[in-house]
Amino acid sequence: MTTAQWRSLVLDANILIRAVLGSKVRDLICENAERVKFFTPSVCVDDARKYLPEILKARGIDANPALAVLDLVMGYVQILENEWLLDYEAASKARMEKRDLDDWPVLAAALVMECPI
Repeated sequence: MTTAQWRSLVLDANILIRAVLGSKVRDLICENAERVKFFTPSVCVDDARKYLPEILKARGIDANPALAVLDLVMGYVQILENEWLLDYEAASKARMEKRDLDDWPVLAAALVMECPI
């Protein structure tokens, strides 16, 4: 498959968490990994690692197996470090002015994926 034939999809922290806590999202990622390149900003991975233990603690569940599943899921997802996204920060925040500006890295990642390589 050539680069032009690949589809790209940016995942936020909520989707990463859903991939760990349920099977549907995880299955979709695994089943489509040969046709879709998955990306996520590093802050989303950090958030998933932060919030998964909190969510599971509230349910009385050990977080270690879930964090191991997150590591497996991340085998299908390329992490975009902040330096890749900084050129798109202002444009992302401008588009999100009435939303949560903390989510700008997700939009910036999508904008990065629009650019031809």
